Amino acid sequence: MAKQKERWMLRLYIAGQTVKSMAAFANIKKICEDHLKGKYSIKIIDILANPRLAKGDQILAIPTLVKRLPPPLRKIIGDFSNTQKVLIGLDIVPKT
Repeated sequence: MAKQKERWMLRLYIAGQTVKSMAAFANIKKICEDHLKGKYSIKIIDILANPRLAKGDQILAIPTLVKRLPPPLRKIIGDFSNTQKVLIGLDIVPKT
């Protein structure tokens, strides 16, 4: 049986189109394009428009990135400007 292609399913929680939210999206998009090209999807969730969606993932700070797949579920908070920390948080590179 062939191994199923691994795919990253991410949710980015933001609060409106602030400078911080836009920077977080730009940073995570660049990291994904550089390291997961063709193997990821990012769903943007604006908690100002959909506050109930944040309850399901227990979001306490904004912006927060939630890695839903592949398991385990992980949450990363910040603007994602530190590429190495994001790669470790997404399990793309091992923690050293």
